Amino acid sequence: MNTKPSVSQTKILSFDTRLNDTRTRYGRSTISATLSSKPVYSGGELKAAKETARIEPSNQQNASNADNFFSKIAINYLSKTLQDTAGMSSSNIKSTGYDSLVNTAARVASNLNTKQQHELVLIALDRAFPSGILSLIKMLLPPSKLSRELFALFTTIFFAWLVGPSEVRETEVNGRKEKSVVFIEKCRFLEQTNCVGMCTHLCKIPSQIFIKKSLGMPIYMKPDFDDLSCEMMFGQDPPEIKDDPVMKQPCFQFCKSNRSYGVKH
Repeated sequence: MNTKPSVSQTKILSFDTRLNDTRTRYGRSTISATLSSKPVYSGGELKAAKETARIEPSNQQNASNADNFFSKIAINYLSKTLQDTAGMSSSNIKSTGYDSLVNTAARVASNLNTKQQHELVLIALDRAFPSGILSLIKMLLPPSKLSRELFALFTTIFFAWLVGPSEVRETEVNGRKEKSVVFIEKCRFLEQTNCVGMCTHLCKIPSQIFIKKSLGMPIYMKPDFDDLSCEMMFGQDPPEIKDDPVMKQPCFQFCKSNRSYGVKH
């Protein structure tokens, strides 16, 4: 019997093995053993994936239209970096702008387990941000009240394209008040994916690791899955992954990604 994958399977699983034996500052990557072997779907799951070729239209179409020139460059750059890191053919991503980023993330999530998702995002972030600049920031801004407040301020200014509008809020650290918490009223990535698993494993956990390792700044990201808001607490170490409350959070009843891509939560 011919076991050669069909064209539709190839398009869904269009990864290669160039990450083989990848070493990063986070340790050895275990991604490559899975990416280009047999499909992770069962027959029924593959059929469902073929029937729903993409995530449903975004609820944030107006927000996407409002992205300025520099936001669009940043979105496309991050999406392309994630595609390249995964060995994914960009020709299979028919959407553009922020929807392209979401579709790319969903395809990654549907083919990798959670640990591999963390690893791939960390590798992509390493490629996206010049290590020399990150090392300079780490040297010039060691953990302190000033650096925590600056990181919070910079996040609201430079990353609205990724997470949506946010504001700096005051908190108390060692009995002193400081403005080192970023409050995101409604996270753009969570709202568009409508998926607890993708928020947790493609954003929250790898971002916490990356910021701590690259910039020397502990950060705890605390999403609220009831109203889709999120707090980013600079200077606060997150709990161990197994103890993080998000790991006990069930996905939404109408999770787009889970329905369309079989994302592993």
